[in-house]
Amino acid sequence: MKLSWKEKISYGLGAVGKDMVYMLSASYVLYYYQDILGVEAYAMGIILLVARIFDAFNDPVIGVLVAKTRTRWGRFRPWLLIGTLTNAVILYLMFSVPIALDGAGLIAYAAIFYILWGVTYTMMDIPYWSMIPAFTEGGKEREDLSTLARSCAGVGSALITILTMMLVPMLGKLANPAQAEIVNSYVEETASAADTAAYTAAETAVERSGFQIFALIVAALFVAFIALTCWKIKEKSTVDVDSPSIGQMFRALVQNDQAMTVVVAIVLINTAIYITSNLVIYFFKYDFGGTDWNASYTLFNMFGGAIQILSMMLLFPLLRKFLDTIRIFYLCIASAVLGYAVLLLLAFTSMDNVFILFIPGFFIFAASGVLNVLTTIFLANTVDYGQVKNGRRDESVIFSMQTFVVKLASGIAAFIASMCLTVFSLSSDTDSAATAGVSSVVGLRMTMTVVPVVGLLIALIYFYRHYILTDKKMAELSETLKK
Repeated sequence: MKLSWKEKISYGLGAVGKDMVYMLSASYVLYYYQDILGVEAYAMGIILLVARIFDAFNDPVIGVLVAKTRTRWGRFRPWLLIGTLTNAVILYLMFSVPIALDGAGLIAYAAIFYILWGVTYTMMDIPYWSMIPAFTEGGKEREDLSTLARSCAGVGSALITILTMMLVPMLGKLANPAQAEIVNSYVEETASAADTAAYTAAETAVERSGFQIFALIVAALFVAFIALTCWKIKEKSTVDVDSPSIGQMFRALVQNDQAMTVVVAIVLINTAIYITSNLVIYFFKYDFGGTDWNASYTLFNMFGGAIQILSMMLLFPLLRKFLDTIRIFYLCIASAVLGYAVLLLLAFTSMDNVFILFIPGFFIFAASGVLNVLTTIFLANTVDYGQVKNGRRDESVIFSMQTFVVKLASGIAAFIASMCLTVFSLSSDTDSAATAGVSSVVGLRMTMTVVPVVGLLIALIYFYRHYILTDKKMAELSETLKK
């Protein structure tokens, strides 16, 4: 029986919820602990990178446990629901640091809850993607659902990009009316040193409360959306999935050279994009500057989020009518590189209007949205390739590794971003753009533009040399599988 629209929508909403949670952690945990709470940037960088190394061992273990699960509710849904509930609680606690904590205690709190967040996210993310074969009939239906889910995940990410710094100050001011009055009445040009100190303390209190409330809202939506997925999606009783060992999982990936190619490309591309997403808030705060930097940052993210959503929903299908997926991939890399080049040039102008930044933003965000869809399609293609080459289908293996490599990319990006903040002395002690040194600003600009371009070009060269699954090749593989 074909999937109904209710089932497709329910599964897509699950992707929206889980990627809202993921993007909140990936893009703002560094800012929350480093810029608001004052944890040293290098300490946060080490924590974020170590957590990803831990995931290298944890993710395959979770994948094996999921594969071995047998319950009356199926193999995947119990893990999906339990992982969601625990991850939602951990997310809230991660953005609700007790005020009394500081120093080593604060660093330990950040390390413990960030690692727990990664573990519990894996508990729900692997079964979410791995369950696709358990309720689809394969072929086009499976590919279409994978593309839909990836597009919905992009919508979830875009919503966090758009809403976070719009709602966090608003919610924080509602929770702290006295501190909000200090923030609203502050005038940088005429402020004394005492006024500036009071403003900084009030702004920190507002942002701290705002993130706590916003995390609670995101966590609640996350639970609601995944509960709907578990309610509407029913696994087929006839589906049976092998329970490979950890060694077999890694061997399956290594033996599938096309899957390895796509995985490497995903790490490089996502690392490049996540570096920018981690640093763009610092760019607006310490480079673009002004007392209304937050409004400019929010407006820029609203534009970027809208472009990402439209590129996944409209631009990709349009391009697909004229180009094959590989040419679209090359076009997206070129678009992102062009966007970064224009952004770097504009950064050395007066930048007195945020709308001028929409030009490079369009090229970068559009490329990012389409690449999200493309990498999922490329991964799906490697499953058919692996079946022909190795005599087995490794959907669960490949999509389990996708969880790890995306988190690995976010960890590497956060580490690079934290090193940038440490080396160029941008921290909670830097009050505004006016107090940021010239070398600090230039270093920030170079890290968020030049470094991503290098990563994208390496991904392009590696992909060009190793990926062979053209539309013609996939048609040949399909005929082979039918025979």
